[in-house]
Amino acid sequence: MEQFTIKSYSKAELALLYFPDANSTHVAVNRLMNWIKRCPSLWDGMLRQGYKKTAKWFSPREVRMIIEYLGEP
Repeated sequence: MEQFTIKSYSKAELALLYFPDANSTHVAVNRLMNWIKRCPSLWDGMLRQGYKKTAKWFSPREVRMIIEYLGEP
């Protein structure tokens, strides 16, 4: 198993790492965002970091927070 790298990821790229069997990237992104929003500490942290719903990419800092709360994909 490869070590997960903290870097910028597009939402689709990171979502597909968590949900490789999703029917589409859209489904994978929706599932990941649902997981993030169901974790209030993570969601609040993302918003404090400046996350916007329309963003297409997660910053390395946001990826680190996601990994901290949800674990590595």
